[in-house]
Amino acid sequence: MVAPRLKLRWRGGNAIRLLHNGGEFFPALIAAIEAAKRSVHLETYIFNLDETGHRVLDALCRAEKRGVKVRVVLDGFGCNETAQDVCKVLTEHGVRHRVYRPEPRGLRQARFDLRRLRRMHRKTCVVDGIIGFVGGINILDDLEDVPTDGKGARPRFDFAVEMRGPIVDDLVHAQRALWLRMSWRRRDDELGFYRRFQQWGERLLAQRHQRHTPGATGMKAALVLRDNLRFRQRIEDVYLTALARAQHDVLIANAYFFPGRRLRKALRAAARRGVKVRLFLQGRAEYAMQYRACRYMYNDLLADGMEIHEYMASYLHAKVAVIDDHAMVGSSNLDPFSLLLAREANVFIDDPLFAARLKAALEAEMQNDARAVTVEHLKKRNVLERTLDAIAYAMLRIGVALTGKAGEY
Repeated sequence: MVAPRLKLRWRGGNAIRLLHNGGEFFPALIAAIEAAKRSVHLETYIFNLDETGHRVLDALCRAEKRGVKVRVVLDGFGCNETAQDVCKVLTEHGVRHRVYRPEPRGLRQARFDLRRLRRMHRKTCVVDGIIGFVGGINILDDLEDVPTDGKGARPRFDFAVEMRGPIVDDLVHAQRALWLRMSWRRRDDELGFYRRFQQWGERLLAQRHQRHTPGATGMKAALVLRDNLRFRQRIEDVYLTALARAQHDVLIANAYFFPGRRLRKALRAAARRGVKVRLFLQGRAEYAMQYRACRYMYNDLLADGMEIHEYMASYLHAKVAVIDDHAMVGSSNLDPFSLLLAREANVFIDDPLFAARLKAALEAEMQNDARAVTVEHLKKRNVLERTLDAIAYAMLRIGVALTGKAGEY
């Protein structure tokens, strides 16, 4: 297949640190908030009020108290059960906050509205315009609601990155765009608003980049966004381009793997030209329908020459990939929700050492806490399991059809 022509806004001279699980992410995030002097802007899909959530919330409130400008964006669906309580605390401490597409209450909940599926799924934070965080980790404790086999709970498997350098300016721009859209949006002129805002943002970015002068060393990276207006297929197109150029190795770890026709074709093409393609997927079902729909594709994926490994220690929540010397870390799954409906934020990193570090972390988990899926393994599934997998696959296809994108899946 022909890879899409893609122009990314690459930024050089960045310092990017891989953060593995909440055990590394939350201490780094809270330390940055505690040290903030001017501003903190946090976006999250889920803000759970467990022990970790309270620690983050307390850090945000303390920052506001000492004069830091703090802003928080919550998703209305992901935070449906906690938004009211979180917002109450933020209000009491003077922290500005907004809820993206709040869920309807009462009888309105029963009415189907496709717009309710358009969520803010990204997880980002910027402190003082200098330190940025992007990844798949919600404000949710690693051990909250995870499975246990009697030997003790194991944390969710996930990643984020801490960034310093010019790429942080692009993240600032993306956060500000959403914040202003949520307050200024005119439903009859969204495209016009975005064009005006883009022009203003580009002027602002030109000024801000003077603070982040790329050095002679540092990583080259690009912020890759997905929304429902300007960047509808950007994340998918980056994957397609990288897969078309892959020469040696593709390793994708994805919580909810249900790729469309173009991605499956690109993966198949890479495997058939000799690229080692490995998929690291959930072995413990956090959401049964997505898990079973993915399993329905296993026979075809194996027949196309790919390897499949299922994570068994806990829930796999990662949305990362290593494609030769490039790495992808972010919030976007390779499924219809992320690629067709949600606002997402990924970082695409062109750095062999970073890619090797992420690859080593994935391979260590694959070696110690995963099982390889084989044709023989699939043959052992009984008729009921195979039937449930097929039904789940069909239901997800129907769900995609409701979005008007049936031809892409």
